[in-house]
Amino acid sequence: MAAGGGPPADGEDDRGGLRTALAGLTTRGRSFFAAGIAAAVCAYVLGQGDLLRVGLLLAVLPLVCAAVLYRTRYRVAGSRRLSPARVPAGSEARVHLRMDNVSRLPTGLLMLQDRVPYVLGPRPRFVLDRVEAGGRREVSYRVRSDLRGRYPLGPLQLRLTDPFGMCELTRSFSTYDTLTVIPRVEALPSVRLTGEAKGYGDGRHRSLALAGEDDVIPRGYRYGDDLRRVHWRSTARYGELMVRREEQPQRSRCTVLLDTRAVAFQGAGPDSAFEWAVSGTASALVHMLERGFSVRLLTDTGNSLPGEGGDGFAGASQESADAAGLMMDTLAVIDHSDSAGLSRAYDVLRGGNEGLLVAFLGDLDDEQATVIAKMRQRSGAAVAFVLDSAAWAQGPGALTSPAAEHHLRLLNEAGWTAVGVPPGVALVDLWRQADHLRTSAGPAPTAGTTTGGWS
Repeated sequence: MAAGGGPPADGEDDRGGLRTALAGLTTRGRSFFAAGIAAAVCAYVLGQGDLLRVGLLLAVLPLVCAAVLYRTRYRVAGSRRLSPARVPAGSEARVHLRMDNVSRLPTGLLMLQDRVPYVLGPRPRFVLDRVEAGGRREVSYRVRSDLRGRYPLGPLQLRLTDPFGMCELTRSFSTYDTLTVIPRVEALPSVRLTGEAKGYGDGRHRSLALAGEDDVIPRGYRYGDDLRRVHWRSTARYGELMVRREEQPQRSRCTVLLDTRAVAFQGAGPDSAFEWAVSGTASALVHMLERGFSVRLLTDTGNSLPGEGGDGFAGASQESADAAGLMMDTLAVIDHSDSAGLSRAYDVLRGGNEGLLVAFLGDLDDEQATVIAKMRQRSGAAVAFVLDSAAWAQGPGALTSPAAEHHLRLLNEAGWTAVGVPPGVALVDLWRQADHLRTSAGPAPTAGTTTGGWS
């Protein structure tokens, strides 16, 4: 919320404000003033009194309008509301503007303009008729961007004009809002994402509590608990209904790795290979969160989201929602890194127990392919979507280079389910293809085997 309009505050230089008002003369006002001066000069030279009066009238009228507009004390409040404030690329958001006249005087004609980046479209302009004292006006406009990012909206500008159109004064509000354009997210099909026996996968690892009726660890009753699990001895001891805490589920984990190296991608724009990788990363994150996984976003620089606190993964449902927003905001502004390799990401994964690993990779050389292959040992399952920037630069229908095919074979031999990404292919189809490769590959590989798969 911001307030603006009217003359300057008390104590401001009146001369400066008057100069500002005179600078606000429109083309019509300047023409009237010039015509009046010319008529007055001609009247003086020719000795025509009537023409002198006409000239003075023409010259004084725009000055009077500027002075009246300058002395008019409007108190106008403006606000802006985004719906929604976070929108996928290619989708529209609506911006609602509201103007309130908080003064005791009605306003004249108002011209409203909001500043928006050129990526979102032309600057919206609105003409508001007379606003009564205590009245309000509401207008809205739409913005759309095919490029992800964070875009400032504002400040809002208000133009005041006199009834004759001789003078215009511009007042700017102080606040602005930010529209976040996140990557496109595709709805992915459900596939079997089984992890290893560490407990990260479709079937969640459950650790039993201490065995025996006397050694059971009770907890307070919660709505929905099975009454057959009521522990009557503890209920009598504590004076409240207690149930047996027989097993503790452990959330399945998933790490989504995004390769952001500048040397790994060519081209720019919404149809580039890098933008496809960012969109695929966002789709995988949302899909895994919807399936109940604890998820984190990892880049080649070693940066991890939602953070390094605890185990670095998103926690309960509410924390997952907050983490999803944080990761989407990060992907909205993520850009190429100067990193030359993926060793920092490998260092983050050295601890093991990472569960499912989904990677979106750009061009690889033999050294980086070897580093990626080693990451398979740090996860319960590993899936890679590898993009060939040279093929993407050629457009749809381009063939994958022999070097990219070689690196795909290397990853699959290391236990990955590695899928090449042709230009323009939807992630949904590749997601199903990865599941088909996993199913045809058979059960999860053990140490030293060369079969790829999700698990």
